[in-house]
Amino acid sequence: MSKPFQHPSLPFPLTPSQGSEWNLESDRLSATAAPRSDLFVDPGTVGSVNAVTMMNAHRALGPAPEGDFQFSARVEADLTSQFDAGVLLLWLDDDHWAKLCYEYSPDAERMVVSVVNREGSDDANAFTVDGTDVWLRIARVGKAFAFHASRDGQRWEFVREFGLDASEDAQIGFSAQSPTGEGCDVAFDNVSFNRETLANLRDGS
Repeated sequence: MSKPFQHPSLPFPLTPSQGSEWNLESDRLSATAAPRSDLFVDPGTVGSVNAVTMMNAHRALGPAPEGDFQFSARVEADLTSQFDAGVLLLWLDDDHWAKLCYEYSPDAERMVVSVVNREGSDDANAFTVDGTDVWLRIARVGKAFAFHASRDGQRWEFVREFGLDASEDAQIGFSAQSPTGEGCDVAFDNVSFNRETLANLRDGS
């Protein structure tokens, strides 16, 4: 589907990025990343005439309601090439966004990886994942955001906390990337959204 659609577990519609195709069956949302697609701005090249930027990953985003929230999903992905990933995405504009990824590392390991982009992208590995899926979560707490990941959907491991300007205009949703490969099948289920404030970022809740 290429026009806005409603996921049954979300209180807002999702709008696919241009050229992306998303399939929704019950609460399971899936897509195939385009070959050599990513969201990344090499921080070492920002401001130069030869800046290295990739902004072509498939996305499906909707406006996050005001106030605190928790947004999570179980992510499966056919990870075969370096940096293939299924992603929960937080988006303000082309220069300000953040992503939490279930990603294939250069060492052929499945990992939780996060990136925060403020004109240029940082890049941080969290932990390795055994198996073929992982749970990811984005939370807004006041003016800050927090990323967590879970191996079982019950105990959540802290990944990072950060801020982005104009966070009240944030969009949230899903992305699929395959920066070095020919594509990557990703799927998201057990999608959840609630307006509860995350009381403690580091106690596993």
